[in-house]
Amino acid sequence: MASATVFSDDPGATAKRWLDLGARRLHVVDLNGATAGKPKNGAAIKAIVAAVGDKLPIQLGGGIRDLDTIEQYLDAGISYVIIGTAAVKTPGFLHDACTAFAGHVMVGLDAKDGKVAVDGWSKMTGHDVIDLAKKFEDYGAEAVIYTDIGRDGMLNGVNIEATVKLAQALTVPVIASGGITNLDDVKALCAVQGEGIQGAITGRAVYQGTLDFAAAQKLADELSKGVKK
Repeated sequence: MASATVFSDDPGATAKRWLDLGARRLHVVDLNGATAGKPKNGAAIKAIVAAVGDKLPIQLGGGIRDLDTIEQYLDAGISYVIIGTAAVKTPGFLHDACTAFAGHVMVGLDAKDGKVAVDGWSKMTGHDVIDLAKKFEDYGAEAVIYTDIGRDGMLNGVNIEATVKLAQALTVPVIASGGITNLDDVKALCAVQGEGIQGAITGRAVYQGTLDFAAAQKLADELSKGVKK
């Protein structure tokens, strides 16, 4: 958090930029909320929804710890909420959320060396990522967002092996996150999407320019033709 990089002070305009470039979904994280344990960027999220919410599904995570927060976000125009730390610490909450808001709840699992981290990556747990993911799948999670925190933001390639291993163990889709740097990473993920990898999240790479987003989406579309999912 101390070394955060600000790429824009206009979240709404930034969201519209990705919409205009062909994004199919927008991934938003309330980073302050993730560490505080409660929503902290309401104004920015509201601006993003106002800019693209009627044209683009938005998935949002960070600081979601109760059912009221989920209801408020969904009512405001968010399509999917992502529960991370709370899913690990209070699995009963995730179960209740999946029951109350079926089809709108995803689980975010951040891991390093196969073990899950919580509280904005600040604490490692002894939980095995595959074991937890299977349990959350049984609860009714819509998808699992898997982030290799050893690679996220490092621009040194996605952990294909770990992502595929997780996807093969589940029936719900896995969304890959962490380390996507260039078109080679897109190609590598598309090559294994038949294993159950539904999509990929990219952040720093498209802001710093190591990945041309429009070119990446076009390539993914071309490589996805005819793939069974």
